[in-house]
Amino acid sequence: MSRRTHLYDFHARNGHMVEFAGFDMPLWYEGIVPECKAVRNSAGIFDTSHMGRVLISGKDSTSYLNYVATNDVAALEVGRGHLSVMCNEKGGIIDDFVISRLADKEYLVVPNAGNREKDLSWLRKRAEKFSVEICDVSDEVSMFAVQGPNAQKILQEISNEDLSLIPRFGGRNVDLDGVKATVTRTGYTGEDGFEVFTWDSPLEQPSRAIAVWNAILDHGKSFNIQPCGLGARDVLRLEAGMCLYGNDISESITPLQARLGFVVKLTKNEFIGRDSLAKEKAKGAKKVRVGLKMLEAGIPRAECDILKDSQVVGKVTSGTFSPTINQGIAMGYVPREHSKVGENVEIKVRAKNLQAVITSFPFYDTSKYGWQRTT
Repeated sequence: MSRRTHLYDFHARNGHMVEFAGFDMPLWYEGIVPECKAVRNSAGIFDTSHMGRVLISGKDSTSYLNYVATNDVAALEVGRGHLSVMCNEKGGIIDDFVISRLADKEYLVVPNAGNREKDLSWLRKRAEKFSVEICDVSDEVSMFAVQGPNAQKILQEISNEDLSLIPRFGGRNVDLDGVKATVTRTGYTGEDGFEVFTWDSPLEQPSRAIAVWNAILDHGKSFNIQPCGLGARDVLRLEAGMCLYGNDISESITPLQARLGFVVKLTKNEFIGRDSLAKEKAKGAKKVRVGLKMLEAGIPRAECDILKDSQVVGKVTSGTFSPTINQGIAMGYVPREHSKVGENVEIKVRAKNLQAVITSFPFYDTSKYGWQRTT
């Protein structure tokens, strides 16, 4: 039987439901394209409570996280967070997640939905030599994402704190419409926005979570906020060049191959996978993740062949039609010698080899869209 989030009743009434990572979740409400456009042009709200929430605390919490994660947790100030990955001893990615430092000796880790149990088991097995407490609070804390250029304006109407003071990857404890919450300036769409964690919201008593969700929708009406499903979430993250675990990253892919080297700090003390990643960096990754834009009409999908001079050189790992740039887009892995931006390749779509070009991430014009927008 599939699991449910705090907002299941809302989704079942208003959305088109599917099973994802063991949860009943909305694929779309009004539609994937209008939901994508709402986020890029104004705001959208996503239920992300299917993801994990793990609190890690104790006197060794910093050194422990620095051992299991590739990024430098010790560099985080209280109220700040960053993207990181956990790797196995060979450097393969067990999961990617955001780590937020809530207090001097307390951190919040947010695993991907499909990896909740796997990550928790991995974390606990490697905690034996550390004085830490690992607490899975996934079913006690709801999680929403409010994304888009008007996200701050909407949340500010129900917040008791000045949200403009929260930097990117920063966080703060606030009251949202009278409910205790933590908001972090993070997300999975490429846009400015926040992830909202409502505390003391067990699945059996979801009233606080429902109250915050409804308050956001109510105050967002004047901004045409839209509830958004998994379909829009997937398109938006791909437009932004963000990886989906199980498609674009896995235990057979290293962060250097995935072009996530910025979250690997080889200068810090020992961490799991460090030796393998140091050797790979010295030699150079043999294959790397690239962006692909279609030059012909066609929608690439996962497992489509990538060809160079009629020879298969790689596979698409994620692909879709981008409503933002009105073009087919994809990401995949190719040998490093074929990864130069501007290089022409072909993608086999429905038995036809269609022209495409290697491009950088994100796929859209960052002066018009995304958190760096200037217009």
